[in-house]
Amino acid sequence: MRDKIMSTLSAVAMPDGGDLASRDMIRALNVDGGHVSFVIEAATPEAAAGMEPQRRAAEAAVAALDGVEKVSAILTAHGVAPAKPAQAAPNLKIGGHPKPQAGPMAVPGVKNIIAIASGKGGVGKSTVSSNLAVALAKAGRKVGLLDADILGPSQPRMMGTNARPSSPDGEKLVPVEAHGVKLMSIGLMLKSDRESVVWRGPMLMGALQQMLFQVDWAPLDVLIIDLPPGTGDVQLTLAQKSQLTGAVVVSTPQDVALLDARKAIDMFGKVNVPILGLIENMSNYICPSCGHEAHLFGHGGVKAEAKELGAPFLGELPLSLDVRLAGDAGSPAVLDGGAIAEAYGQVAQSLMERGLA
Repeated sequence: MRDKIMSTLSAVAMPDGGDLASRDMIRALNVDGGHVSFVIEAATPEAAAGMEPQRRAAEAAVAALDGVEKVSAILTAHGVAPAKPAQAAPNLKIGGHPKPQAGPMAVPGVKNIIAIASGKGGVGKSTVSSNLAVALAKAGRKVGLLDADILGPSQPRMMGTNARPSSPDGEKLVPVEAHGVKLMSIGLMLKSDRESVVWRGPMLMGALQQMLFQVDWAPLDVLIIDLPPGTGDVQLTLAQKSQLTGAVVVSTPQDVALLDARKAIDMFGKVNVPILGLIENMSNYICPSCGHEAHLFGHGGVKAEAKELGAPFLGELPLSLDVRLAGDAGSPAVLDGGAIAEAYGQVAQSLMERGLA
């Protein structure tokens, strides 16, 4: 249905050439049964002011499709145009060599910064980051989520938004909000989720520094940072440039994942970042048909590792099809309640009880 809708919107022409689809003006397209909603994003408020005919045409075209009962199209603009665009543009270009700093700095208005890390990919670190952020927000905390996996940003999809950050003053970016969480990701600035970021280390380091200090995060109780896998430039930049409260290490139970998790823990020790705790993800699987519990990747390895390190064990998280479907749909699984929400709630509660969030 989404492809059919986009094809239909490609027939809505713009006065200055192209159409709504080819000009990449459709945002937040959502299909819920027979109800369709989307946002038409113009480049400037002035352009949006003259696009009411296109908005009405888009609503009418989609409403004519089979199976569509209701259509809601909202017209918006990318942001308020800076009074002096020639001066603002260089400040807002993301990427480039990092600026000199005397040492780690606090992010203004942010009480705690927690890095979610792993030594390897594929252990569900980004899923944990988004669900933990939403769990903390549901518990009443003011939460931000920074997607620091600049080469492979996934949080816009997992949090269900592709809105672009605005910059009313031309100096700082305003993060978008989703599910009660302030979100910033390089993925929100790309033309599409298929566009790659091909940068060397200094560009990554500069971009991370900007997304920490050139974003209007305040006020936050906690900023969750979803790190890329490994122990490279982004991890080191974060430790050297920001005053981290600490890191939470995510691993699956099997030995090969724990080997890399130990490397991440060793790296944080070398840069004097405390380990706030370990999480065992994909710890168990409950068959939806018969209720049998299986441990596909083993069980208890992360808890044993935490005990050996003398670090807190924050909990076990299940392997669940619902978690994957919710992430793909942009609606973190903790929003639906049940055992998954309870598991993440316990991790969130542990951090709050220790004053870390």
